[in-house]
Amino acid sequence: MAHYVTTVKTSLSPEAAFDYMSDLRNFAEWDPGVSSSDMIGVGDVEKGSSFDVVANGTPLSYVLVEFDRPTRAVAEANTRRLRSYDIIEIAPADGGSTVTYDATLELKGLFKLLSPVLALLFDRIGTKADEGLQAALPDGMKVA
Repeated sequence: MAHYVTTVKTSLSPEAAFDYMSDLRNFAEWDPGVSSSDMIGVGDVEKGSSFDVVANGTPLSYVLVEFDRPTRAVAEANTRRLRSYDIIEIAPADGGSTVTYDATLELKGLFKLLSPVLALLFDRIGTKADEGLQAALPDGMKVA
């Protein structure tokens, strides 16, 4: 299992930070590993919304399995080889909010044998995404 978590403080209100982070179409703006992210269908982003994401060359179909505006959203993608589980938590902070992004990537079946290698790679990928998130969020600054 590969895991990465970061917290970034921003001047965005909790509602604005939540709206930005829970709309997975924005992944491509801040995560350099994401080459595209498109919402399936039309309408508001809400629980059950689906997104086609290409991350590091791998196509993933994400679904928002939790959506509690403005505090928490959870996106999950499952393939026969892996499960990606991303938790987004927003909390009020002086002059804005904090965004905690917690990503877990689990390999399935025989691919689990590659988990130690994936963990090392995922740490590098997470560091780049963290830097991108800090740059994308107004006044973004790493907290933890």
